[in-house]
Amino acid sequence: MDFGFDAAILARAQFAFTVAFHIIFPAFSIGLASYLAVLEGLWLKTDNPVYLRLFKYWMKIFAVAFGMGVVSGLVMSYQFGTNWSVFSDKTGPVLGPLLGYEVLTAFFLEAGFLGVMLFGMNRVGRRLHYVATLAVAFGTLFSAFWILSVNSWMQTPAGFAINEAGQFVPDDWWAVVFNPSFPYRLVHMVLAAYLTTAFVVGAVGALHLLRDRADRGARTMLSMAMWMALLVAPLQVLAGDLHGLNTLEHQPRKVAAMEGHFETQEGAPFILFGWPDRDQQTTHHAVEIPKLGSFILTHDWNGEVQGLEEWPVAEQPPVAIVFWSFRIMVGIGLLMMAAGLISLFLRHGGRLYDAAWFHRFALIMGPSGFIAVLAGWVTTEVGRQPFTVYGLLKTADSISPVDAPAVGTSLVAFAVVYFLVFGAGTFYLLRLMNRSSEAGGPDTDAGKPLRTAGIAPATTGVTRATPAE
Repeated sequence: MDFGFDAAILARAQFAFTVAFHIIFPAFSIGLASYLAVLEGLWLKTDNPVYLRLFKYWMKIFAVAFGMGVVSGLVMSYQFGTNWSVFSDKTGPVLGPLLGYEVLTAFFLEAGFLGVMLFGMNRVGRRLHYVATLAVAFGTLFSAFWILSVNSWMQTPAGFAINEAGQFVPDDWWAVVFNPSFPYRLVHMVLAAYLTTAFVVGAVGALHLLRDRADRGARTMLSMAMWMALLVAPLQVLAGDLHGLNTLEHQPRKVAAMEGHFETQEGAPFILFGWPDRDQQTTHHAVEIPKLGSFILTHDWNGEVQGLEEWPVAEQPPVAIVFWSFRIMVGIGLLMMAAGLISLFLRHGGRLYDAAWFHRFALIMGPSGFIAVLAGWVTTEVGRQPFTVYGLLKTADSISPVDAPAVGTSLVAFAVVYFLVFGAGTFYLLRLMNRSSEAGGPDTDAGKPLRTAGIAPATTGVTRATPAE
């Protein structure tokens, strides 16, 4: 079952498939953990029961998404040994410790305090429970720190030497961890996670406002989400610009593919749309804005921009995929900015909770963050081809000595299992989101410990029968 492809193509497709399923859950849980910390902090400060209801509402959703993220990520570690053993052997001395640090620090931190956050509010008290929530939020961010460090090193390797066995070995751990592209990728990804969560929260709020405009929880969700969009979307554009300039410095052929430029030129246009053709080394039907490409990339209207002609065709990434995935990501980012600005206009006019057309727009934008994250990762990973370690280790030289039918069969098995398991999990998440946060009613006793360590459980809420009864 090789579908007419070689083992390398099938192994790449398998890893891309599992990553695509996996990345949407951490992207959501990173932002949602921080949102939970904000909600609980606001509840502690104001004692407003709306914040508590929203915290409990989204905490259930976080628990499911977190679990799905963990399970979907387990498979990828096995693929390093089954399909990419040469890559693992060559990069293991550098990447192995980084992945180990992620487990020993970030994952253990968030998993260790997750139980307290989920089940401890009525057992440990308000402040200690809030510490647990903060620990989970910090753990998710710390996990992103290590994973982005690993991926960034593959994009811009630094701080290493090559031993006699041909392995990459650490020479300077600070340079390995804080490699040239890492700070930009970390900021860009964390902001993307926050925007992803914001638009999910906003979509859920909009859904319930379309049903009941007096729903206080829905109003709060939509309001907080649109504030996030208004403030963070412009920051993401700035972070993306800085990331792009860093990529231009260290991975110029990726930028050339993103822009669809085959010829090196001064005063390069910005190609809005077109169809890049790597075989003919040109972009067909290009719709261009003169000189804007040079200005964006060099901040000079007449700056020189390298084209893909500077590299052999065999070392150029799949241009059309990178070109279009980049435009999908940017287009969604602009829509997010527009949503934030429109919400500000409606808020100023006192119509944010009454504009049904905007609520429908917010509902449609619900999955936009996931699509943008996937498009961004396609741009990053496909744009790195034909290398696994940029400029040093080719993808074709990284694969295990496996047969194509074996990889193809496991790819089909993964597809079936993933769609069944995670399809069911996603359906359950949507069911949870479809319920109103007002359904549970107020939580008047929340945060009051039922017992203290060493003392028998209290009988709060229990009426004991008397002999007469």
